[in-house]
Amino acid sequence: MSKFNLNNKTFLLVDNSANGEVNSETVFKYTQENTLITADYSGGSISYGKIIGHLNGDTINMLYQCLTINNELKAGKAIAKLSIAANNKIHMKLDWEWLDSDHEKGTSEYIEY
Repeated sequence: MSKFNLNNKTFLLVDNSANGEVNSETVFKYTQENTLITADYSGGSISYGKIIGHLNGDTINMLYQCLTINNELKAGKAIAKLSIAANNKIHMKLDWEWLDSDHEKGTSEYIEY
């Protein structure tokens, strides 16, 4: 069993690469059942997004997709590393990649709200 429990947790963006789509107005609401991780997200430039992932220790292997406010459908994959911040909140650092023809990569960081 993992020491991380993301069930009913909300996360906000701390930092994102310039080619990322989410911003400080995007809110992520996670659920967890054993090692299955899912999340819905919206706000800022995102009309609606969905994450599905598998938790293994301190790592989530995830796929994500979203519809932007400009009606663009986007999808990507990421590896998220989890840690506990000084304030005992879960910190998440992602190495991600868009799944479009350019396969742009980036990093982003989130903190439990």
